[in-house]
Amino acid sequence: MIRIEMKPLKIGNIVIRNPIIAAPLAGVSDKAYRKILKENDVPLVFTEMVSAKALIYDSRKSKKIVDVSGEVNPIGMQIFGGNINEINQSAKYLESIGADLIDFNIGCPAPKIVKNNEGSGLLKDPVGAIKILENLVNSVSVPVTLKIRKGFDEGYFDAMPIIKEAENIGVKAIFIHGRFREQYYSGKADWDYIKMVKDSVKIPVIGNGDVNDPYSAEKILNETGCDGILVGRGFLGNPFLFKEIIEYFNKGEIISISNEEKISVALRQLDYAVEDKGEYLAIREMRKHLGWYLKGIRNGAYFRNLINTCDDMEELKNLINDILMR
Repeated sequence: MIRIEMKPLKIGNIVIRNPIIAAPLAGVSDKAYRKILKENDVPLVFTEMVSAKALIYDSRKSKKIVDVSGEVNPIGMQIFGGNINEINQSAKYLESIGADLIDFNIGCPAPKIVKNNEGSGLLKDPVGAIKILENLVNSVSVPVTLKIRKGFDEGYFDAMPIIKEAENIGVKAIFIHGRFREQYYSGKADWDYIKMVKDSVKIPVIGNGDVNDPYSAEKILNETGCDGILVGRGFLGNPFLFKEIIEYFNKGEIISISNEEKISVALRQLDYAVEDKGEYLAIREMRKHLGWYLKGIRNGAYFRNLINTCDDMEELKNLINDILMR
């Protein structure tokens, strides 16, 4: 396979030297997670996707999701919705609190969102989607990007008309997930579609889907020619993936992450979560993250069960140390 050299990516006024970007993941991409990714050199991270309607109606939970105080820029924020005025108002709010770019979601497959003609539901209404995007671009001064799937279902509601018009109205980059909405996260991502998008527009195209290691990162870049990679599930329990990919691209070698390093990072993420949310909530929300750090270890299911019943901070730290040092 041909070796590749990553080129810097410019999205509006944001320059990303090695464009391997962390996707917004609902219930995952909180402040502690973002801090850990930044400490491991991930150049651009996103807050969790947030509802435009909830933001303008002053939802405390939604405003907590987009609290980026004390974090390292650049940071993107992603919104979803179907009402132009709500989207414009929420985008202005996000800009005011520090969003370096605002991404509009036409990719979320969740039924409760799709039934409201939001997220992937907008794939059925390309005219409405473009109208939303055009107003959004004109409502803020920071770059606006688009996260979109290849279509709603096989043979119907292809995303390409939205993608092409998005370029014309000033959207600065496309994050394209190579799956239909009806696939959710199953099956294989269609990298041929990502290539077609890249060949069809002049703005940056960032490929998304099935990048979990340095080999798949190299493969998607070689096969699609895309300008960057949006990594979602590949970062779960492995915030080191960015460094692994860059080391592989530069030297052709896969670096080894020791259990000691995993322990240090996992426990630091736990500390950040406690600092941000308090011990009670942090321990419960960190259980899934700690389980991901344990992926691949012997008797992992047994240890995850122990973690999921642990309510005490010190006991949990001792348990993680004991597990990973075996």
